[in-house]
Amino acid sequence: MKQITRRNFINGSAAVLGTTALPSSFTSVLAEEGITYPPKLTGLRGNHPGSNTHAHARAWNANFSTGKVTELKESYDLVVVGAGLSGLAAAYFYREQHGPNKKILILDNHDDFGGHAKRNEHTIDGRKLITYGGSQTLVEPRSAPSAVKSLFEGVGINLSRFDTAFDQSFYRDHGLGATTYFNAQHFGRNTVVRHPFCNYYNYIEGLPGAAISDEAAVAQTPLSAGGQQQLLRVLKSGLHTLGVSPEAMTTYIETHNYFDYLTQTLGVDDPQVLFMARHSGIDWSSASTELLTIKKAKEAGALGFAPAAVYDENNPYIHHFPDGNAGVARALVKYLVPSVAEGITAESLVTAHFDYRELDRSTHAARIRLNSTVVDVHHAGNATDSDRVSIHYVQGSNTYKIMATNVVMACHNAMVPHIVSDLPKEQATALRQQLKSPLIYTSVGLRNWRAFKEQGIGLAMSPGNMHQTLFMDFPVSLGGYQYTRGPEEPCVIQMISCPYSEEVGKPREEQYREARYRMLEMTFASYEAEVRNHLNGMLSADHFNFDRDVASLTVNRWAHGYTVADREDPSAGPNGSVSIGRKPHGRITIANSDSGPEADAIVAMEMGYRAVTEL
Repeated sequence: MKQITRRNFINGSAAVLGTTALPSSFTSVLAEEGITYPPKLTGLRGNHPGSNTHAHARAWNANFSTGKVTELKESYDLVVVGAGLSGLAAAYFYREQHGPNKKILILDNHDDFGGHAKRNEHTIDGRKLITYGGSQTLVEPRSAPSAVKSLFEGVGINLSRFDTAFDQSFYRDHGLGATTYFNAQHFGRNTVVRHPFCNYYNYIEGLPGAAISDEAAVAQTPLSAGGQQQLLRVLKSGLHTLGVSPEAMTTYIETHNYFDYLTQTLGVDDPQVLFMARHSGIDWSSASTELLTIKKAKEAGALGFAPAAVYDENNPYIHHFPDGNAGVARALVKYLVPSVAEGITAESLVTAHFDYRELDRSTHAARIRLNSTVVDVHHAGNATDSDRVSIHYVQGSNTYKIMATNVVMACHNAMVPHIVSDLPKEQATALRQQLKSPLIYTSVGLRNWRAFKEQGIGLAMSPGNMHQTLFMDFPVSLGGYQYTRGPEEPCVIQMISCPYSEEVGKPREEQYREARYRMLEMTFASYEAEVRNHLNGMLSADHFNFDRDVASLTVNRWAHGYTVADREDPSAGPNGSVSIGRKPHGRITIANSDSGPEADAIVAMEMGYRAVTEL
C-alpha cells in the first residue's frame, strides 16, 4: 500500500492518492433554505469533511496560530467541550446540581450533537427511515450507576419499553439467520454459507446462528481442501487442546497470543483460514485478532471458540432506540433546550423534528454551539487560585474568545493536552497515551429487502470486504416509528468496518494510524463502489439490483472511534495513565468514555457525572 502521511490531508479530509475518482450514483442531501437538519444529510458523515480541520491543525502544528481573536462578551458558569453523550450528561448533571438558571455553553466541532451517538435518516419513496451512525445501544442499563439511572428518569427514558419495542422474533419469523459471505476477490468465488464461523451474531438478539453443521458449512466454503481441513480442525478444537492444567489455564490464556494458539497449537498455516480468523473478532476493541490474547479472543467469540450469549437473560441486548443512542442524546438536548422540539418523553422524541435554530439562542440558559472547534483552554492566572477560564474556539474562518467559571473537557482525551495549554506535564503525557480505534458505520437505505429474505440473510460476516459485517438493522418500533414489516417495504441495513493495517502483526497504534489515514483519504464515490461490489457479489441478481434497490447511502467515518482500554487495563489503575490523565486541573475537569475507560455510552455519561462533581 502507498504510504499515507499527514501531508496528504487537506481541509480535514484527505487527497486521494492514486485512486480513481469514481462518479457517485448518489447526490448527498444538502441543507435546505440555508437551514441544515443534520440527521438527513447523507454522503460522508461522522467525522464529516471539515469537522477535524482545526483540530488536526492544532494537534499537528507546534506553531499553530489562529490569528486575530475576537473577544465575545459572553461568560458562562460552565463551558463543556464536546457535545457527545458525556458532554451532554455533564451539562445535565451540572444543571441538576446547581439549578436551571446557570448559564451553560456546549461547544462541538461537528455540525450535529451526540458525538458518536449519531442519528441517520433515510427518506425512501416518501417514507422516513431512522437509524444510527455510531453508538447503537445502552448496554445493561438496568445495572447502570445510580446517577445514570437518575438521568434516564430525568430525561424520560423508560427502559421497560424496550421489552416490547425490540421484536426478538423478527428474524426467525422471516427465516433470517447468520451467514458468512466469501467474495471472489479474496476467496476465488462469491459464496454465501449459512454459518457465521464466529460469535458476532450474538450481539443481535433473536438472530439464529448456524443453519447447518460445521462439517456441511466447511464443505461449502471456497477454501482449498487443505484449508477446509484446517478450518474444521479449528472449529472442533478448544482450550483443551492447549494441554494446560485447569489450575494454570486462566494465567495461560491471559498471557498467550490467539494467533500462536492457531498456528502453533493447531498447526494452521493456510492463509485464507488465518485471514478469516483475523477478521472474526470485529468490534472487539476493534483490534485485529493477531494482537489479542487467547482470553480476549475467546470472549470475542473469534474463530474456533464456541458461540455464547453475549448478555444474560436479565440484560438482553435490546435497549436500542431506532436511532441508537442518538435517542439518548436527543432526550438530553430536549432537557437542556426545551424549545428545540415538541415531546416530553424520549419515546415521543423518536419522530419529533428538532429545530436546530433553537440550540444557540442568547435567551436560553443552556446553549449548544455546533461547528465550533475549541483550540485553546487556559486559566486566567494560576490554575490553583484562578476563578476564570479562557476558551478560544474557531468557527468558520474566525476565532472567538469566551470566559467561563468552570470547564468540562468531554472530548477525545488525547486531544486535551493540545487544547489545555496550562496542563501539568505529567498529566499531558498521560492523556496523550489514550488510544481510540477507527470505525466506519455505513447505513444503506433499501427500497426492499427481497434478496435478504430469499437468501435467509439476517447478518453476513464478510472477511474479504472492507465492511467485515453487515446486518438488517435492529427491529425496533418505538414512539410512532414502525420498523419494516415485510420484504416489499423499505429498510436500512448496517455495514460495519473496524479497519486496521493490511500488514499482520504491526503494533496496534500503528495499525490504527494507517487505517485512520486510509479511511479519511477515501472519497464518497470510493465508499459507494465498495458497498456496490459488496452487495452485488453477495446478493442474488434475481432479487437485487444495486441501482434499482439502493435508495441512499450514508458513510459515518470515526477516525477516533472506540476507547481501546477497559477497566481491567493496567492504565486504569491508581497510578495508570487514565487515572493520572483525568485528574481535575484547577477549574477544568476531564470527562468522555476515555476517562472511564470503556467504549460504552453509560460509562461516558458516568464520566460526565464524575467530572461535574469534581468541579
